[in-house]
Amino acid sequence: MSECTHDCSTCSSNCASRKQESLLIPANPLSDIKHVIGVVSGKGGVGKSLITSMLAVLLSREGYKVGILDADITGPSIPKAFGLKNVEVYGDENGMIPPKSTTGIDMISVNLLLSDETKPVVWRGSIISGTVQQFWKDTIWDVDVLLVDCPPGTGDVPLTVFQTMPLDGIVIVSSPQDLVSMIVSKAANMAQMMNIPVLGLVENLSYVKCPDCGKEIRVFGDSHIEEIAASFGYDLLARVPMDSKLAALVDRGMIELMENNYLDDACKAIIEKLKLGDPQ
Repeated sequence: MSECTHDCSTCSSNCASRKQESLLIPANPLSDIKHVIGVVSGKGGVGKSLITSMLAVLLSREGYKVGILDADITGPSIPKAFGLKNVEVYGDENGMIPPKSTTGIDMISVNLLLSDETKPVVWRGSIISGTVQQFWKDTIWDVDVLLVDCPPGTGDVPLTVFQTMPLDGIVIVSSPQDLVSMIVSKAANMAQMMNIPVLGLVENLSYVKCPDCGKEIRVFGDSHIEEIAASFGYDLLARVPMDSKLAALVDRGMIELMENNYLDDACKAIIEKLKLGDPQ
């Protein structure tokens, strides 16, 4: 073996001295982003975008400046929940200005850039990942907390978010089925592999509350989320029930009018974990 020159650029050896090059992409120079949180799920259909929207509303009510980067390029649903439609996204050579919701939550989504929100985004993975990166570096964010709504799974886009954005942590969203519990473990293992802190787990669709007697009916059977959380040493932040009133608000684009306490403790836990302090 030749003597080490300590110049890794001229050496192909994968030794302990080789420094891993950071893949983080700088945000827009005009951005001011204090904290970045990813919201992820191992599979689709568990209500990840709903949880993202609810957390954004609650953090905003606490007085923090909040933004949502909708990284689910092929299945964007954030603008719908907030009633943003036919909204023009302004920008110049300095970057894009994210539209604001009724209560002042900034957001960027591919659906805000399409002339027809029902038009499918038929792009390959590399283009989709590039779009997410553009939303990060070409948007001028001025937020205390930026929530990144990731697409389901552990593929290109979650990997892009994990590698290129300075995540303070992620929230993993699940539902009670055994299959989903297995997939949650995949998302948790991915976070561990990439040294991304997990702020906690949220179980959606946990139960339905009987309107007559108040009994909790577990439509998908008994949950195992507590065991999964314990096995990884994560906090179980919340269990959110199936709620027709909440679903109706999302359908009407009025999520900001929600009146429930499902994620109140989760919101407080995130504020404490990130040490957000008092809003400016």
